[in-house]
Amino acid sequence: MPAEVPADAPADNAIQLYSWATPNGVKVSILLEELDLPYQAHPINIGAGDQFTPEFLKISPNNKIPAIVDPDGPGGTPYSVFESGAILLYLAHKTGRFWPEDPRALFDMMQWLMFQMGGVGPMLGQAHHFRQYAPEQIEYAVNRYTNEAGRLYGVMDKRLGASRFLAGDDYSLADIATFPWTRSIERQGHTLDEFPNVKRWFAEIDARPAVKKGVTVLTEFRKEGFDAKARDLLFGKGQYEKR
Repeated sequence: MPAEVPADAPADNAIQLYSWATPNGVKVSILLEELDLPYQAHPINIGAGDQFTPEFLKISPNNKIPAIVDPDGPGGTPYSVFESGAILLYLAHKTGRFWPEDPRALFDMMQWLMFQMGGVGPMLGQAHHFRQYAPEQIEYAVNRYTNEAGRLYGVMDKRLGASRFLAGDDYSLADIATFPWTRSIERQGHTLDEFPNVKRWFAEIDARPAVKKGVTVLTEFRKEGFDAKARDLLFGKGQYEKR
């Protein structure tokens, strides 16, 4: 998995997506489908340690998926981007779509995108971890993150009671970024029935053809559960080795 555009890259200059079927990875595949951009998806098996290879670290120095290489980047030269939120912004800016011209609309989108990046993703991720993957059940941690997940869903529910989508009347990057995390609400200790406005919003986004396709990208490579090696690489000393 190269850090530069592969030698066999198609003539249409397809974007190279290096990812895994997780909420952060799905954000980018959904947007690529919404934009109808040509792309090739390459699996980065985070349970096998693909994220630590020198080639991947060249384009994603924080060893996290997803990352992209755009063969037609700024100035017409290849350009790599890591961090899912940055990739969404890059692709929107590149195409001029999902990039509001009105400053108020732009920063409405930015606020709710940052809400996802700084709150929904990290906190719901911790709820997943302590409820599903921690080697021992720590009551304080389970309660802390389950309650925080509920609080964040409550913020979303209130907003969506006054607005069709998170950033306003238009479907935006904020919705694309947040939706994948809500697909596993039961694992976070909650249900959509608790949040009727989120439930309405979820159903509308879930029905979009690009979303239906985007959430399936690379799923054929992912298996449920983690073996001992995967747990070490994701949560143990393997994650913290100096590379």
